[in-house]
Amino acid sequence: MIQRLLIEQLALVRGERRLFEGVDLALEAGEAIALTGANGAGKTSLLRAVAGFLAPERGRIEFRGAHGPLDPEDARSAGMHLLGHNDGLKTARTAGEEFAFWNRWTGATHAEEAVAAFDLTPLLGLEVRKLSAGQRRRLALARLMASPRGLWLLDEPMAPLDAARRARFGEMMGEHLRGGGMILAAVHDPLPITSRSVSIGAAS
Repeated sequence: MIQRLLIEQLALVRGERRLFEGVDLALEAGEAIALTGANGAGKTSLLRAVAGFLAPERGRIEFRGAHGPLDPEDARSAGMHLLGHNDGLKTARTAGEEFAFWNRWTGATHAEEAVAAFDLTPLLGLEVRKLSAGQRRRLALARLMASPRGLWLLDEPMAPLDAARRARFGEMMGEHLRGGGMILAAVHDPLPITSRSVSIGAAS
C-alpha cells in the first residue's frame, strides 16, 4: 500500500510550453493536498504525471510503502485511482454496463456498497449519454469505493455535484483519510475536509 508520495523538483512541459518547474511536495498517509492555481497552470497535468500518463522533463515522483520505495508500475496499477475532469465513461453503454466494466478492470470488492452510497440503482439501466453531469460524476466516483486504493488523484471532483452529494462525498473523503488513505486533488473551490494547499505556478 502506498503510504507516502514524494515529488521533488518536478518540471512538466506540454508541447512547447513549460507548465511549471521546481515543484516539491510530500503527501503522507491520512493527508489531503489541494492543488491550486490558475487555469492552465498544470494542476491536471501534475495529476496525470503522478498517474504515469505524462513523463516529467525533470525531477522525480516516488511512491513509498511501509518498507521503502515501491515499484512505480505496481504502485500505479494497484495503489491509486485517477478521476479526471472528464469522467472517462463510455456513453453508449448503460450505467450498469459501465460500472461492471470498471469493476472487472479494477477487481472491485465493494461494488454493492458503492451502488448504495452513490444511489446508483435508479441509474443502472440508463445509457450513460442520458445521465446528467452530476449523475455521471456519481457513477465515476463510485469506482473509488468499489475498488479501494490508497491514493486518490481527483480533478475538480465536486464540480457537478449538488450540495447534498458534495456533503456526502466530503464524508467519504474524510473516511478515506481516517483509514490511512491519501488525496491529491486539483481544485478551484476548497475541499470539504482538512487539507494542505500547494499552489502550482501561474500559466505563461
